[in-house]
Amino acid sequence: MAPTVPSPRTPSGDVRGPWHARYAEPYAEWYAGWCEGWYADGLGWPTVSGPPLGLLTGVRFDVLELPADAGAALLRRIGPASGPVALSGCGGLVRLLVAEGSADELPGLLDWLDWGGIALGLTVLGVGGRMTAPVPAVTPAALPATVRSAAPPRRTGGGTTAPGAAVWLRPPEPGREVEPTLPAFALSGRGDGNGGSGGGAPDLVRLVDAAATECHRARLLRGNVFRANTQPLAFS
Repeated sequence: MAPTVPSPRTPSGDVRGPWHARYAEPYAEWYAGWCEGWYADGLGWPTVSGPPLGLLTGVRFDVLELPADAGAALLRRIGPASGPVALSGCGGLVRLLVAEGSADELPGLLDWLDWGGIALGLTVLGVGGRMTAPVPAVTPAALPATVRSAAPPRRTGGGTTAPGAAVWLRPPEPGREVEPTLPAFALSGRGDGNGGSGGGAPDLVRLVDAAATECHRARLLRGNVFRANTQPLAFS
């Protein structure tokens, strides 16, 4: 089944309703600490306290970012073996976790693949960067009964999310090594397809080539739609 990217969330009405009063306010401090522990203790990822909670890039992983429409097409193209993938809180960016050090390789790869100098909207976060931490991908049963009873308003993939939160499309699994599943630069270039990591993810060259292709295609499609909507009608 092809993965889908949720549409950007637009809160309707006052989001500071019963959920906020019963969940966000009484348990905000506890929940923030629990989320940080989910990443720091469960995955060993360095965090930056929020709000919003941030994940440091360039330490355990880098992040490849592309527009959501191109990201949806990319996920369909590469299949499930991609490593963890997140959707930004505004719904505008798909973020793929890639091996640490990939940020340094991206400019050279784009040039080598003949994508250099083309406006793609394809960016990368490396050393010194951070991404907003998506809501941990847990089931409500993992939360205390007092928190579960507050009945948060939205659920994504079995987890609990507030409107507008960044979410995991393909979450990492605490207690398991994430690095072997990340696309990485393979010395063999277009060789074995697993980035030299052994985790089954596409190597970085293949991933960047596919991502650039989908970014370019999405940009052309957006341009075609704009021209179709703005072109004056012709009458004979």
